Amino acid sequence: MKFHKYHALGNDYLVIDPADFPGPFTTGEIQLICHRNFGVGSDGILHGPFPSDVAKCSLRIFNPDGSEAEKSGNGLRIFSRYLWDRGLVGDEPFPIQTLGGVVRATVRPGGRTIQVEMGRVSFQSEAIPVTGPAREVINERISVGGREFMFCAATIGNPHCVVPLETIDPGLAREFGPLIETHPFFPNRTNVQFLEVIDRGNIRIEIWERGAGYTLASGSSSSAAAAVARRLGLCDRAITVHMPGGEILIELTDGYDAQMTGPVTRVAEGVIDPEMFSTKLTNLR
Repeated sequence: MKFHKYHALGNDYLVIDPADFPGPFTTGEIQLICHRNFGVGSDGILHGPFPSDVAKCSLRIFNPDGSEAEKSGNGLRIFSRYLWDRGLVGDEPFPIQTLGGVVRATVRPGGRTIQVEMGRVSFQSEAIPVTGPAREVINERISVGGREFMFCAATIGNPHCVVPLETIDPGLAREFGPLIETHPFFPNRTNVQFLEVIDRGNIRIEIWERGAGYTLASGSSSSAAAAVARRLGLCDRAITVHMPGGEILIELTDGYDAQMTGPVTRVAEGVIDPEMFSTKLTNLR
């Protein structure tokens, strides 16, 4: 099984082309491949390109726990770079179909920077989803681990819970992220961002990613957090999102359509030996 490895600000994915492995993957195979001791190691698998009737191609995105993600901003940038490296796309914009909707990507000359039109951010509870009556989920309360937070929820094809605070640090994400991810408020679980507003053009976030855990960077998280900062009146429409792995630019329209621009780095390519799959899943605990 051949793989191509890239990272986007330290958020790393393996691209596995259906020509090299048509699939489907089992949950155990995904967990092994992504495991950093027993496998190749990554924050997820990008399986594609597949044919699409509505886009250039379609993409499936898998988390390290074996679950399937609707959308990933960093994953989409990486996959776009892979298509460009293969000569399957040029410098012109092209659409990609995901479970979270169709996005439009543009690989800038040189391939190191990719722009993705991520879609429209919604704060509506039924779209995210969040339990309770239909409403915009803005400035509500959640209690986890003996602490109460104010939060806003959003979707950009996948669910997000944004927690604005005066100051943030990685410990917050590691301690409270998994508790919020699985809170009953979120029937499909949720990605979690702890948000600190620096000024009207800059925010900082710490991220706990659904199905992946603590993450150095995330494009969809950046889009959701920037949209919440804008919705709360704390930021303007062009927002640089600072994360432990680096920076992404999010540009928002008045209707909260989000355009993301950020880097991608090619890391390696290789072949997974079938012997790896002889590892017993109990060893992963």
